[in-house]
Amino acid sequence: MNPAPLDPTDLALVRLLQHDGRTSYETLAARIGLSRAATRARVRRLQEDGVVRIVGIVHPAVLGRTVCAHVALAVNGPAAPTARALATLPEAVFVTLTAGRRPIVAELRTESFDALSALLADVSRLPGVREVDTTPYTRVAKDPYLPADAPAAVDLDATDHALMQALQADGRTSYADLAERVGMSPAAARARSLRLLEAGMLRVVALTSPGAVGLGYLAGFALRRSGTGPDVARLVAAETVQFAAECVGRADVIGTVGGASLPDVLTALEELRSAPGVHALESWLHLELVKERYDSTAR
Repeated sequence: MNPAPLDPTDLALVRLLQHDGRTSYETLAARIGLSRAATRARVRRLQEDGVVRIVGIVHPAVLGRTVCAHVALAVNGPAAPTARALATLPEAVFVTLTAGRRPIVAELRTESFDALSALLADVSRLPGVREVDTTPYTRVAKDPYLPADAPAAVDLDATDHALMQALQADGRTSYADLAERVGMSPAAARARSLRLLEAGMLRVVALTSPGAVGLGYLAGFALRRSGTGPDVARLVAAETVQFAAECVGRADVIGTVGGASLPDVLTALEELRSAPGVHALESWLHLELVKERYDSTAR
């Protein structure tokens, strides 16, 4: 999880694409001080080298995936084969190997609690699984890719779903290519795509290794608050907190912090631990990102 860092120009480019993966080459070039051709070449190199994937991430509510849960697995024997088996499940959108009490951590997204229950039964039968600890989310408080609130109500048809599917595969697909895919004019494809983006149905972002953007180390945390604990939004407002969700079960809040070094991660965890109203905090270090994909469909 610690690749060679990007140079300042590449880093600036990646951060712009993380904010909006469909920013035009002209705008990107003006922001980083290069020509359009040089900027286009840089983006292509970053993609071809596997540093970034520019994808459309559809809001879980659009896919009917309204139930999300954090799971941590205890295993018999090596954890890596079990983590890779878990990663084949389309409902597992995020899977990592960790240093902690349970060596596999994942996020699952399903359409109902009944579906989650059935999925957990499948997970428990994966080779090597000894124990499955599940903590359902009640609300996502902070997400690096999507707004916490549900998208605006928009009537979707087959063309809208086809556009979203194309953008999930390649977030920078041109409007001309999108138009050819769905059988409409480029202007109509552009208008439809912008409507979906503005409604919060999906967002196009650059996914990259944390180490490439100066967050070479990631740690997960599960905390308990006292009855007078701070508002969750304030508690996780620090830039070091990458993701946070309110939960029911063994934790009130589960999330992720990142830093350029282990001392940075320790400082972030200590700040959470010492926040007023935090009763207890458990943490684990993410060692290997096995899967991060948000474009899978229901089984």
